[in-house]
Parts: sequence; C-alpha cells; structure tokens
Amino acid sequence: MEESKEEKELKLEDYIVGSLPTVFYIPNFITESEHAQLLHHIYEVPPSRWKSLKNRRLQNWGGLVHEKGLLPQELPPWLTKITQKICQQTSLFPSAINHVLVNEYLPDQGIMPHQDGPAYFPVVAILSLGSPVVIDFTPHQRLKECTSNEIKTEESMELRAGKTETDGSSNVALCREEDDPRDCSLLLTPCSLLIFKDQAYSDYLHGIQDTELHRLDKVVNISGPELTQLNSDCSQEEVVEFSGIGLNGIFRRTSTRVSLTCRLVLKVRKNLFKF
Repeated sequence: MEESKEEKELKLEDYIVGSLPTVFYIPNFITESEHAQLLHHIYEVPPSRWKSLKNRRLQNWGGLVHEKGLLPQELPPWLTKITQKICQQTSLFPSAINHVLVNEYLPDQGIMPHQDGPAYFPVVAILSLGSPVVIDFTPHQRLKECTSNEIKTEESMELRAGKTETDGSSNVALCREEDDPRDCSLLLTPCSLLIFKDQAYSDYLHGIQDTELHRLDKVVNISGPELTQLNSDCSQEEVVEFSGIGLNGIFRRTSTRVSLTCRLVLKVRKNLFKF
C-alpha cells in the first residue's frame, strides 16, 4: 500500500450522516490503488485462513477474542498500514487497533442485525471494498421500551396536570416525533469508511439484508450526485432505479463485497491459561 509520512486528521463533524448519534461516513477514504492492493492481499492468503459461516466467509486477524480479553497475534503489515491510517485520521481510538475481521459477502449474502460484544472499545470502523451495499441500523428493543415508557409517563403527567385530551395527545405526538428511535440505512460504496460509536454502538443493531435487492428509501447519505457516482461504479448488470432523489430507489447487487471491520480490544492477555 502507499506510504504516507503523516496522515492528516479529519474533521469528523463534516462527515456526520443522518440523525443517528455519532455515525460518520467518509467516502473515498482510501485510493483506488490502495483498494486494489488490499483486495490483492486478502485473496492471496492460504485457503486455511478463511472460515466459512452459514451466510459468508471471513478472515480473523489479530488473535482470539475471549470474553476476558484478546490472545493477540500481530497484524500483517498490509493491515497495520490501514489501521494506522484510521487511527491517525479519526483520533477515536485510545491505542492502536489490534483486531480486524475481513468479511466476504456474495450478492445475496448479508449479516443479521447484531451488536458488537463488550470485549471491544465502543468504536467500530468498517472499510468497504468491492461492491456497494446498504447497511441498516435499527434501535435495540430496550431503547424502544425505554422510549415507550417515557411517552406513557409524559401522557400521565399531562393528564395529572389537568391538560385537555386534545392537548395531551398533541404533546405526546410531539414527544414521539422528536424522541422515538428511528431505523436508518447507509449506502456503503467501495473505498468508503463507516464509523459508529457511543449511542449508535450501544443502543442500535446493525446488519445487512440477505438479498440481492437493497432498498434506498431509508438511506440517509445519498443524493443525486451520489446516485450518478454509484451508477458509474456499477457493472452493466447492476441497476439503480430511483424516483425523485433516490427516495424510492432499489439497488441490485451482482458482485462480491469485502469489508474490513477494525476494532480495539482493550484487554490483552499474553497467556490463555490466565483467563
């Protein structure tokens, strides 16, 4: 990969997307040359490095993650270069990223909505390679229950205060509109970096649907120019159909996507038997 003497820190506030707290989307985080070199390194590894799961296959780099910490293995230089770039440009990690999962998704493959485990520092950086894909964020059930209880409490307080039924309904509706957690989606294009942390990490699930067709109606980081760029990046078989500015769009996946999920495990164990 291309060497850089010093990576310039990004102004992350310029890359906030949607209303979901602390979600950042950085298009073109790496160059086309870096993109090609990463894919080259990923696919030149021995077949034994891949682990096949039900709906995708992956490579695990950095060691074994245990509930009590990480039994470490050194990252290869080609991964260290990109993790250092992420750390230097975002300044969101208190120390060097020490664990990377390389996930491969065929056009009809995804990953169920999930949260990353408590072993990780609550910041995730996902670098996208290959085909574009839509990732969905959905509020955790406990967040929905908390918000529902807050709305009921608000309504009860309004009634006890002697508000009319009409006034109470109006206030509750306003509370729902402002505070009710919402689903949202992002379009992840090749060479882009997605970062989420804090509330987006702890209170939301993230996942990718197991389907070739991905809807764009809830995508918060798309506009007319981005759709034009997306179409230019697509193969002839890939189609983006939309009306307006992508609000009712559909994206057809026809090629493989690869992602690098970069995280930090704070507790590092040198000896498995000390767990």
